Amino acid sequence: MRIVVHDYAGHAFPISLSRALAARGHDVVHAYASSLQTPRGDLARKSGDSPTLAFREIQMDPNYPRYKYSFRRRRNMEVRYGKEVAKFITSWKPDAVLSGNTPTETQEPITRAAIADGGRFYYWVQDFYSLAVDQILRRKIPVAGGWVGSWYRRLDRRQFQRSSKIIAITEDFTPILSSEFGVDPANVAVVPNWALIEEIPVMPKDNAWSRRHALHDKFVYLYSGTIGMKHNPAMLLELARRHSQNPEVRVVIVSEGIGADWLKKEAAAANLSNLLILPYQPFQELPAVLATGDVLVGILEEEAGIFSVPSKTLSYLCAARPLLLAMPLKNLAARITGENKAGLIVAPGDLEGFLDAAAKLHDSEPLRSELAGNARAYAEATFPIAKTAALFDKILAR
Repeated sequence: MRIVVHDYAGHAFPISLSRALAARGHDVVHAYASSLQTPRGDLARKSGDSPTLAFREIQMDPNYPRYKYSFRRRRNMEVRYGKEVAKFITSWKPDAVLSGNTPTETQEPITRAAIADGGRFYYWVQDFYSLAVDQILRRKIPVAGGWVGSWYRRLDRRQFQRSSKIIAITEDFTPILSSEFGVDPANVAVVPNWALIEEIPVMPKDNAWSRRHALHDKFVYLYSGTIGMKHNPAMLLELARRHSQNPEVRVVIVSEGIGADWLKKEAAAANLSNLLILPYQPFQELPAVLATGDVLVGILEEEAGIFSVPSKTLSYLCAARPLLLAMPLKNLAARITGENKAGLIVAPGDLEGFLDAAAKLHDSEPLRSELAGNARAYAEATFPIAKTAALFDKILAR
């Protein structure tokens, strides 16, 4: 079977699926966008990869990061990018196209190209882009925003109808697909996201990366990943303020973009020398980066609800470190962490609860050790790619 796995963002876990599907005998092209400002996986062939695996970087306007928060400019770039992906699909003629992490208008030409010559399209639903756009625009420009939001909803509905199967990352999405987009629940397959347990071994805190940044002998609260509209960077700033008088504590942010830029500015204004902000690191460094953290931090705003499952949280679980999360308790990542006793969780707006939980983790090594062990045990039992690839193989073959 000829398969295109299109992951717009180029994240790590979809790459592992492409590798596993190729190892199962399929011809697989892993396609992704250039020029995005986001954490990336290892987007290149390795020595042990199947010869049937290829990577295809699709050109995105290099100015995209600059205009990411300008709706009109970003939209035009995303539409052009979608047409470029469609051109590739038309020329390569896959039997199946699996596409996720993709803006609605970008996805439109991709779905058309996938089915044009009798191929099959599979919408991999990581979140609901059209619902997020609808919500934001109705708030900013009530009348016109409602019209634009309805247009995005119609596009998503049409793309779901074109899908041979819709793959959702949580059962929470099935009633939303049904009520908002008229999707028959029988046409939804639920496959939870995963992290690369095979590529994130447990490492000591004292490692080459932590020494390079003089963190090997500090207590580190570490946040790694996107800080965008669904996050509240002010909580990280307050965490640094709370520990500003303790020379043994660092708050480390590995991120880029609007949230990281805001934190840099605010930290400089407050003279917070204990807040260290670093750019995204190569994926090969991720195990050492996560191992540097004594506590791994995740934040998600209340309005994200069940619509977003931060992949950073799943990677955190692999690292054998305790998690500190400020996110809706109904979110899947929060539920996994809570049910498996892998970390402490507070509501997104509970700043004092967040700071108190951080202090509790700082003060209790036995608690950190217990939560860390639980986290790794869950990851080892749940994330191996072989069974996930077999499930996708079965879905895509239909």
